[in-house]
Amino acid sequence: MRLPRSSSMKRTLLASSLLLSPLLAQDKPDYSKMKTDQVFEQLCSGCHGKDLSGGQGGSLVDGEWKHGSSDDELLKSIKEGNAQLGMTPFKTVLDDRQIRSLVIFIREKEKQAKEKGMDFPKPEPGKVTQTQHEDYKIEMVVEKGLNTPWAIAFLPDGRKLVTEKAGRLRIIGADGALVTEPVQGIPKIIDHGQGGLMEVAVHPDYEKNGWIYLGFADGTKEGGKTKTITAYVRGRIKDGQWVDQEWIWKADPKFYSGDGVHFGTRIVFDKGYIYFPVGERGGWHQAQDVENAKGKIYRLHDDGRVPEDNPKFEGKTPVPGLWTYGHRNPQGLDIDPRDGSIYNTEHGPRGGDELNWVQPGHNYGWPVITYGMNYDGTPITGITEKEGMDQPVIYWQPSIAAR
Repeated sequence: MRLPRSSSMKRTLLASSLLLSPLLAQDKPDYSKMKTDQVFEQLCSGCHGKDLSGGQGGSLVDGEWKHGSSDDELLKSIKEGNAQLGMTPFKTVLDDRQIRSLVIFIREKEKQAKEKGMDFPKPEPGKVTQTQHEDYKIEMVVEKGLNTPWAIAFLPDGRKLVTEKAGRLRIIGADGALVTEPVQGIPKIIDHGQGGLMEVAVHPDYEKNGWIYLGFADGTKEGGKTKTITAYVRGRIKDGQWVDQEWIWKADPKFYSGDGVHFGTRIVFDKGYIYFPVGERGGWHQAQDVENAKGKIYRLHDDGRVPEDNPKFEGKTPVPGLWTYGHRNPQGLDIDPRDGSIYNTEHGPRGGDELNWVQPGHNYGWPVITYGMNYDGTPITGITEKEGMDQPVIYWQPSIAAR
């Protein structure tokens, strides 16, 4: 039987569309698998230029914003577009994580363009360097003999203690000369990735009790396998020997891991208490679990006892000493002498270094909220705020390696 011409044409068109569908699907980019710079090149560079300096659309790096300069306003422009100006809304093409990463990418390029051609102070030892805020002078203390120094602490008699990441505690004499031999008998140090012998701190009543505190990567390194996490001890130095050692804080062995990142480490004393961080060790969401040791700041009595008034968490058994949680890699901790407030700085990812006001029981959000993205340019999250999670006092974008 012969089909009517119209039916034959319909079948031909249907067959053609079926053949074209997979081809069209292949041509459509999968933005979810792209890094942020690739997304920008695909969707934005045609109007704003590959270097973001403008073209059919305006420049994104000249500091002039017609529709709001805040991150939220920039994010809204990308998501909603602008029909009057012919700007495409990308909310149906990109998810919130990708749009947030585009904001970070644009901020990075904006700063790079701003700094291009700027003259920055070039400090030289022995000379005063003038800056917008403060003038300073660099003085050479030890020119040779130290290998990857990490922290320094000052003794009342003018001597200085310096940690070397590989696992040596060094003494600089009151005369400025480096003592040849390191302190003997300190705990075993695991030099792994970003971890090693990190913090050294002197007890506020050192002249009476002689206590010195160390923060370091504790664990094992056997048969090519490493298991480690940050730990804290105290001891005394007598005739170049580490003696009278006491453990201040040591995690349960189940929390030790082979990751080489985010050890944290810093020590602050206040009114008989000691505060210190432990990084999340690359464990991301473990920072949100109060029963997990990683990604936390702790508060103990300075002899390691857990204070009875530390925060409680309903239905949970927090790691002993837990004070705050939701941290990534805190390496700065200090007290405001004006009111006793404690602040910490922590390394964010690519963008999102933070200064936080440390308050008992508070959650600082990592990795649920962050102002950064992954180092490879892929997104982490699309949100920067969430109920029950503290905002940083300030964040840096791009990152400045806050310590």
